[in-house]
Amino acid sequence: MDFELRSAREKLEREQRERKERAKLKLEREKKAKDAAKRQREAIEASQRARRLDAIETQIKADQHMQESLIAGGGIVFERVFQAVHFQGIGDKIKLPPSCFTELSDQGAFNKGPLYFELSVADHTDNQKTTHSGVLEFTAEDGTVGLPPHVWSNLFSTHEPMDVPLVQIRYIRLPKGSYAKLQPDNLGFSDLPNHKAILETILRQHATLSLDDVLSVSYGQVSYKLQVLELKPASSISVLETDIEVDIVSPDIVSDQPNQHVLKPLQFGKSESGTVEEGRYDYYKFAIDEAIVEKVVAGNIKVIVKIDVEKDGADTDLYVSKHPVLFPSLNQHEWSSHDVGSKTLILGSKERALSSGTYSIGVYGFKGTVEYKVSVLVQESSDGVKVGERALSSSSDVDTVECRNCKHSIPSRSIALHEVYCSRHNVVCNHPGCGIVLRVEEAKNHLHCEKCGQALQPTEMEKHLKVFHEPLSCGCGIVLEKEQMVQHQARDCPLRLIACRFCGDMVEAGNSAADARDRMRGMSEHESNCGSRTAPCDSCGRSVMLKEMDIHQIAVHGKSS
Repeated sequence: MDFELRSAREKLEREQRERKERAKLKLEREKKAKDAAKRQREAIEASQRARRLDAIETQIKADQHMQESLIAGGGIVFERVFQAVHFQGIGDKIKLPPSCFTELSDQGAFNKGPLYFELSVADHTDNQKTTHSGVLEFTAEDGTVGLPPHVWSNLFSTHEPMDVPLVQIRYIRLPKGSYAKLQPDNLGFSDLPNHKAILETILRQHATLSLDDVLSVSYGQVSYKLQVLELKPASSISVLETDIEVDIVSPDIVSDQPNQHVLKPLQFGKSESGTVEEGRYDYYKFAIDEAIVEKVVAGNIKVIVKIDVEKDGADTDLYVSKHPVLFPSLNQHEWSSHDVGSKTLILGSKERALSSGTYSIGVYGFKGTVEYKVSVLVQESSDGVKVGERALSSSSDVDTVECRNCKHSIPSRSIALHEVYCSRHNVVCNHPGCGIVLRVEEAKNHLHCEKCGQALQPTEMEKHLKVFHEPLSCGCGIVLEKEQMVQHQARDCPLRLIACRFCGDMVEAGNSAADARDRMRGMSEHESNCGSRTAPCDSCGRSVMLKEMDIHQIAVHGKSS
C-alpha cells in the first residue's frame, strides 16, 4: 500500500514538474515572440523614419542644388546627363543636341552672352573630375554630347571611361579671366621662340580654362603638355575677348627619361661632353650677334661647329639650323655633316643664310652609343694662298705644255720626263665629271656612288647610301630621298612652320591657299584663313579683312605700306 502511494505521489510530482516546464517554455516563447514583434515594429518604424529623413535630405539637396544652379547660371537652370561621344575637334567647344538649343533659348540664355558649361563624370562619387567648355554647335544626336580631345582627356584623366561614358552637363556663368599660371610637364617649352604668343594662339581656340586642366601645345612635330596651376579671379574662367596675364613656371620634377627636345646652351670656345644613343638626338643652342655676322660676311672670321668622337667604331651626324627650326634633323636642317668619325662644319662668308639670332645643333647617334665633345668656335679666316704660290701662278715667262695623263701644265723642257713618271705613278679617274688625278695606290680607295656620282672612300659608302639614298617619309605622306626631303620640308610641306604675316605666330603653313588671288600673293592656307579676319582701318574705322588692308589703304586713302 505504501509503495503504491509513493509511486502515485512521484508520478504526480513528475507530471506537475513537466506542466511547469511546459508552462515556462510557453511563456519564454511568447516573450520571444513579443520581443521579435517589438523589434520588427521598431525596425519598420526606423526604416520609415530613415526614408522620411532621406526624402527630406534629398529634397534639401535638390533645393540646394537648384539654388546653386540658379546662382551659377544667372537665373537659368539647365542640367542634363548625356552619353559622351568623341569627335576630332580643336579647343574646348562641345557639340550638343538640337533640343538643348530650344531649352536654352526658351530661358533666354543666348541673351546673356557666350554659353559655358560645367562637365563632370556621372558616376555619383565625391571625387569627380570637373572641367568646363563652350559650345561649338547643336548638331549632336539626341542623348549624346560630342567632346573634342582636350575636353575628353581632362574629363577622364582620373577615370577609366565606362562602356557607355555618361557626362553630367550644367549651364554656368563664368567670369572673364585676368591671370593664369601654367607649368609644362618637362623641360624644353621655354626654348620655343615667343612661346607666349604660341599660347595665345592656342587659347584663341578655347572658351574656358579650369584649374588642373592640361593644355596640349604643338610646335611642328613636338608636343608639350601644360597644367593649369592657378587662375584669377576664379578657379574657372572665360578666356573669350579678354586679356590674360600668363606666367610659365619650371616643372617641379624633370623626367628621368631622355628628353630629345631640350636645347642645352653652348658658349663660344667651350666644349661640352655628351653621350647619344644610336637613333636618338642631343640638342644644343648658341647665339650669333650682329657684330659676328658682319665679320663673317666681310670674310674676317668664320664660325666652326665641331664634334670630336671619343670611341672608335661609333659615329654621329651633325645638323645645324636657325630658329624657328628648333630641332634640326635628317629631314629638316640648313647645314649638315655626315663625315665618318669626328667632323667640322664651317659657316663662312659664302653662307647667305647666316644672320644674327639663335642656332640649334642636332647631334644624331648614327651608329652605336657615342661619347663626343661638341664646341662652337670663332676663328680668323685666311685666303689659303701662299705668297710663293701666287707668284708662281702669275708667272708667264715659263713655256709650259699640258701633261697628257694628269692634264697639268708642265715646263716644256721637262715634259717628257714628267709624262714617263706620271704614267707610272698616277692615274686619272674616268668617272664622268670627276677627272681627279690619284696615286696608283690611292685609286683602289676612290669610289663613286652609282646613284649620285659623289666621290667617296670605301668606308664612307655604306653610310652615304643609308643617309642620302634611303627613302624618307614626311609627315604629310610624301616619300623622298634626303636632299629632296630637306627642300620639301623647307619650302613645300604643308606641315612646315611659318611666321604668319597677320597673327605673327609660328604655325603650320597648310596647303596652298584655296583662293587664286591669295595664291598669287604667296599666301599659305593658314595665312589665307587668318587674313580673312576683319579689323578696323586706322584711317576710316571701316572693318576690312586683314589680307585686303594694304589694298584698302592704297585704293581708299592713297597710302602705301
